[in-house]
Amino acid sequence: MTEAGKLIFDSATVSVRSLAVSEMENNVYLITAKSDGRQVLIDAADEFERINTFVLAAAGEDGAGALREQGDPRIEALITTHSHWDHIRALPTAVATYSPATYCGAADAPSILEQEDVQVAHLLQGGETLTFGDITLEVISLRGHTPGSIALVYQEPEDDGTPVLLFTGDSLFPGGVGKTDTPADFKQLLNDVRERIFSVFDDNTVVLPGHGQHTTLGADRGNLDEWEARGW
Repeated sequence: MTEAGKLIFDSATVSVRSLAVSEMENNVYLITAKSDGRQVLIDAADEFERINTFVLAAAGEDGAGALREQGDPRIEALITTHSHWDHIRALPTAVATYSPATYCGAADAPSILEQEDVQVAHLLQGGETLTFGDITLEVISLRGHTPGSIALVYQEPEDDGTPVLLFTGDSLFPGGVGKTDTPADFKQLLNDVRERIFSVFDDNTVVLPGHGQHTTLGADRGNLDEWEARGW
């Protein structure tokens, strides 16, 4: 793996890369547009210096480096999937360095403000379409891991059979949904994952979670009843 992290997806439109940071092995995701080098960062979890190196190196490797000055990242947006401490430790420095538009689920904004003193500018309810040049993301609310947890959907502009990408934070992993604190929260999260993820997207859809390896919806579609029965 290079300083530009792990290349997960590469098309004529964008590249998607990941970097694991901190003792929690949090996945930080970076979407870079090929046309103009603008970038979207998902979850500024920790170790900002590594993230900054990652951002610059990804732009250079993806051929967008000539469109920016060295040391001048074009982070258009910084999106936080949820408010847990391990996903937001680098958020204040990233916001101060890049001056991006900031986004999170509306119900998680107070917790982010309390923990890291960052007032997120754009509060999401789910159902929004976020467009940053050639990068378009759909927002899905997945309640339960935290009240304001969100997932982000990326699809290529043209339907060429390329798999859909789902950035699911800690709401969906290979083998189950994310941790919840109460049976009611678990039921809410599993219902949202069933109705808003598995009932909408096909088996080839790629799940990019907040920790660990990616998977596909097809790998777990047959396991939802088992998840419900075991209660986690």
